[in-house]
Amino acid sequence: MGGDRKEQTRATWLETIERHKRDSNAPGSDDYWSPSLDCVSRDELVAIQNDKLQALTPFLYENSEFYRRRFDRLDLAPTDIQSIDNLNNWPVVDKSEMMEDVVANPPYGTYSMMDEDLWTKRGWMLFSSSGSTGVPRVFRYSQVDRELWSWANARAIHSFGIRPSDSVFLCTGYGPHVFAWGVQYALEKMNVAAIPGGGMDSAMRAMIVERFKPTVILGTPSYALHLGRVMEEKGMDPAKSSVKTILVGGEPASGVANTRERLENLWGARLVEFYGCTEVAPHCGGYSCPASDAGDGPITTHLMEDIQIWELVDADSKEAVPEGERGLTVCTSLNSESSPQLRFLVGDYTTYTTDKCDCGRTHVRAIGAFSGRSDDLINLRGIKMYPVQLEEAIRAVNGIGDEYEILIKTNDEGLDVMTARVEHADNVADQVQNEIRGRCEVRVDVEVLTPGTLPKTEFKAKRVRDERDK
Repeated sequence: MGGDRKEQTRATWLETIERHKRDSNAPGSDDYWSPSLDCVSRDELVAIQNDKLQALTPFLYENSEFYRRRFDRLDLAPTDIQSIDNLNNWPVVDKSEMMEDVVANPPYGTYSMMDEDLWTKRGWMLFSSSGSTGVPRVFRYSQVDRELWSWANARAIHSFGIRPSDSVFLCTGYGPHVFAWGVQYALEKMNVAAIPGGGMDSAMRAMIVERFKPTVILGTPSYALHLGRVMEEKGMDPAKSSVKTILVGGEPASGVANTRERLENLWGARLVEFYGCTEVAPHCGGYSCPASDAGDGPITTHLMEDIQIWELVDADSKEAVPEGERGLTVCTSLNSESSPQLRFLVGDYTTYTTDKCDCGRTHVRAIGAFSGRSDDLINLRGIKMYPVQLEEAIRAVNGIGDEYEILIKTNDEGLDVMTARVEHADNVADQVQNEIRGRCEVRVDVEVLTPGTLPKTEFKAKRVRDERDK
């Protein structure tokens, strides 16, 4: 009987997802891939979310041991969470719960909806979370997921104005990271040519840009900076290249004004951005807004609410915060067969608005993009800050190099101290120190190094080294 319920709830979920797919294979207009979803009324958007949620909760209960145990422990039935108004009945799920589950049930844990039989029938690809600490959380995705990813990512990429006349150079490795794979399958759906750059060194990638003239490059912000500098070292001018769009993900970029300006000036191109995470938004969860990119106001990121439910919660209480207040991102993933999640704490700080955007889209927007993940919070002698704040301060100094490093240690007197290691042709220690003090309210030591001293970032930057006594 249990097997029957598993299959029945999966079939109901699949039917519900199909019922709400629109313009799945081709764009519905020039401006929007799916105008009837991207510009849907808020009332209809909520109705779509509620319909999917009603299919999701029994699907989770019957197919995931992790979620079934949690429902039972909380004395909740799937029918207790049937609409977004019921979500507060379900405490947020954080990464530590998943880590504990993986330790107890290696190697995949029990949060997945993909059992061995289904993996054999229509398994697509295995990915792991990109976090650098704790137990790796592994996710097996199905062919159904691949199609849903390609559709969601196509909607985002279409909004950037990327069309079949473009070619996209994917300057990233094809390891167990979701970003490049999801984009490649979306490009296939869009009839946009892709140039895979996995396995190439930066010198070879520079030659690819020069010789084959892609109009779009894809990578992390750190690597886009690095690749541009490699081109300059070889006598090439990135700003005069064929590249007109830089598509980035994996690190904050659009919300860090100095980093954004540095990238756009280096390449003579516009910056656009994906937002997501492996656990709940392996496909594009959000994308930078065409209207805010073109305007003078704050950068905003559209979140795709017909495929996910996005909330903000207080960092301490984990209770929902009112619209317009700053909080941590929480996501309910509605469109994943293998790894749907119910109120997963993604943990990025931002502020939301549901006001209709100038671009015509009605989905919730993150104002100012995202300002740092709660996991990355630095506590130095009681003063709390995020790496993105330090980046803003360092990048504010004219002539500062692309690479920098934040080193935190415990000195001989038992005090925690921070050193910012930066590259510059001149002694700008005082300037860097003042910028950090003004933005983060903390005094740090500054070490100015000769340009080219620090190792170049080849993928995703890890700029903070915490070597304190634990």
